[in-house]
Amino acid sequence: MKKIKRAAILGSGVMGATIAAHLANAGLKVLMLDIVPGEPDEQEKSQGLTLQSPEVRNRIARNGLNSLLSMKPAPFLLKEYASRIEIGNFEDHAARLEECDWVLEVVLENMEIKKKVFQETVVPNLKAGAVLSTNTSGLSVNEMAGVLPEPLKKRFMVTHFFNPPRYMRLMEVVGCEQADPEVVRDMAEFLNRRLGKGIVYCKDTPNFVANRIGVYSIAKCLEHMMDMDMSVEEVDAVAGKPTGRPKTAAFKTSDLVGLDTMAHVAGNSYEALTDDEERETFKLPGWFEEMIQNRQLGNKTGQGFYKKEKTDQGLQRYFWDYKNKEYVPIQKPKFESVKFARMAKTTAERIKAIVQRQDRAAEFAWRNLRDTLLYSFKRIPEIADDVLNIDNAMKWGFNWELGPFEMLDAIGVDYFVQRARKDQAAVPKELEGIERFYRVENGKRFYFDLKTRTYQEVPVKEDVIELPLLKKSRGVVEKNDNASILDLGDGIFCLEFHSPQNSLSDDMIDLTERCVQLVEDQGQGIVIGNQGERFSVGANLFMVAVGIAEGKFDEIDQSVRKIQNATMALKYAHVPVVAAPFQMALGGGCEYCLHCDAINAHVETYMGLVEMGVGLLPAGGGTKEMCVRAAQMAERYGIEVQPLIFKFFENIAMAKVCMGAAEAFGLGYMREGDSMSMDIGSLLGDAKQKAVSLAKTYIPRFPQPFKAPGRDAAASIKSQLWNMKEGGFISEYDYELGSTVALVISGGDVDPGTLITEQYVLDLEREAFVRLCRNQKTVDRIEHMLKTNKPLRN
Repeated sequence: MKKIKRAAILGSGVMGATIAAHLANAGLKVLMLDIVPGEPDEQEKSQGLTLQSPEVRNRIARNGLNSLLSMKPAPFLLKEYASRIEIGNFEDHAARLEECDWVLEVVLENMEIKKKVFQETVVPNLKAGAVLSTNTSGLSVNEMAGVLPEPLKKRFMVTHFFNPPRYMRLMEVVGCEQADPEVVRDMAEFLNRRLGKGIVYCKDTPNFVANRIGVYSIAKCLEHMMDMDMSVEEVDAVAGKPTGRPKTAAFKTSDLVGLDTMAHVAGNSYEALTDDEERETFKLPGWFEEMIQNRQLGNKTGQGFYKKEKTDQGLQRYFWDYKNKEYVPIQKPKFESVKFARMAKTTAERIKAIVQRQDRAAEFAWRNLRDTLLYSFKRIPEIADDVLNIDNAMKWGFNWELGPFEMLDAIGVDYFVQRARKDQAAVPKELEGIERFYRVENGKRFYFDLKTRTYQEVPVKEDVIELPLLKKSRGVVEKNDNASILDLGDGIFCLEFHSPQNSLSDDMIDLTERCVQLVEDQGQGIVIGNQGERFSVGANLFMVAVGIAEGKFDEIDQSVRKIQNATMALKYAHVPVVAAPFQMALGGGCEYCLHCDAINAHVETYMGLVEMGVGLLPAGGGTKEMCVRAAQMAERYGIEVQPLIFKFFENIAMAKVCMGAAEAFGLGYMREGDSMSMDIGSLLGDAKQKAVSLAKTYIPRFPQPFKAPGRDAAASIKSQLWNMKEGGFISEYDYELGSTVALVISGGDVDPGTLITEQYVLDLEREAFVRLCRNQKTVDRIEHMLKTNKPLRN
């Protein structure tokens, strides 16, 4: 893997700055340069600064850096990582490029400007062996290479980040014709391991892979919408989750990206793709161009295909009626085909279900998928060598749940061919006779290679674990409807959740204790993880509401007791337990993590104890665990316990959720020795290696009494809550809830320093939970959350 410690970013616009931020996230030192302004601005002049002043000369790069601190979504994992970025300008600091192992150009998307930067700034200053890349989204890498010296061409390539760089997994890599394949491979490995990127190898063609196909598909949505006299909202009802695309569908995605950006990519395709059989598709309708002229650019201008307005009746949402050129209220269209598709268990079943129905939504889904999948097939080998790169590009760059060729498998290749032919679509002869594009044999996945007409094994890194393949090779040790125990090898077993939203259920909790027993007898360690959309959203709130409505408070008490027993079994297992959370790890999902020996989290993990949002407190051991941690930290370091208790109380009372794993350390959810994986594909493999490492020298933990913070800590918290209530900052019931949590997290109504046990605090926690369930105001909060997905303050 390429050793890169310091990188230079040339260009400090939105993409340049956000790429610099993500490199800083990965622990690189970054030098970000931009042009010198033409003259001082008015504020600079008033300060007596001139064009020779560094403050003026570095202004553009400084503004780029400063913009990162207020940008949403946050480009930094932690704002203090901004200190890893130095700024400067092309004229005064170009010589510092010789300090850098990688120089990435991110200037304007203009060929002549890029060439000038290479010739005047990069070539005279680049150190021997350093990699040079461009972040172009579609300009020719070979044309750029024409201005570079021959030796440098071996180290020149496209590294195309998708926006926003911190969050988007896709990295399109295109080596120039003279690029050394080994240099390209080493760079790709670095981009994957250090930056967490999914690598797609593209050809030197306009807009590469993801934008070429993604914008084509959205352009086809426009075409079919007008042909079928459908509305923007009707199209988005079917062009999102029902057809395996993100919930932002076609037009919310356009608003997110920006209509001007969409038009730029489409226009670039139209101008450059003179031989493309679908070139006219990229010529967007006149009314689309009018929207851009009217500054209806999407989220960045507050209006695009959709807009929101605050009215006396609350927040009102509208969509653009392109025929009458006005905004009309959201109507939430209903289609039987969409309703039917949503009942499917998998994405593949959902897509197959909707294209085989008969209503307008089903016909639209078929037309759009038909054209998009045919277009994708015809682009091999023009834009990429194989189906694998195209599928990954669409999943990682446009958040499709399945790539185009996986969709063909879902629909059925033969069915697709026959139906497309009935539509008199131009179906390539090469598509005939292919049974499917992917198949699994002996726990390995193979893809159909169009060049050799044979199946080739999908390359998988050694540290990557794919649970669906693992199940087919080694089988499942034990399972129920919502969880499984899987053998990861080397004595490590995985407790996998697979319920809806991975919300906790009784059978998952039962299998947790069974997993501990099994691995203590037969294994060396446990990893808690899965490869769904999120780690776990915690308890099933609907089932809690049902239990309250039916007055089954004894059963609620028993259910909470079971969760507590399960988390304590994890904490005191005789083998190491490692949690591998990602995306949401909320409520009970967070509590599972807190009780493990170690956490190896994906960098984009959003973890928190959020029960207060529905009028409850964490009762799966979460409140107890924060009490224990505060007491142990105070004892270990000889410090006062009250500030620690208040900090952890605040986490619970405010339902704080870390916005990334790096923040989890500051909140006390992750501790020294815990770790983060940048690459989501390596998450389970990294967690397994952590479990293997811990197992070599593992000494089991045992419950120990600890000193209670006691009633004084609780009283201090309640005093502050009282002030907030009197000041109108919290409600009467917020005060009651906060006081309940304060008593539990302080270890109960006992003298400070009283020795108490974890079980004692668990009992307090459980009793408080059940008591709150009996309160109508908590019931109101739960019902409001279930109906609106928003908290109620009553």
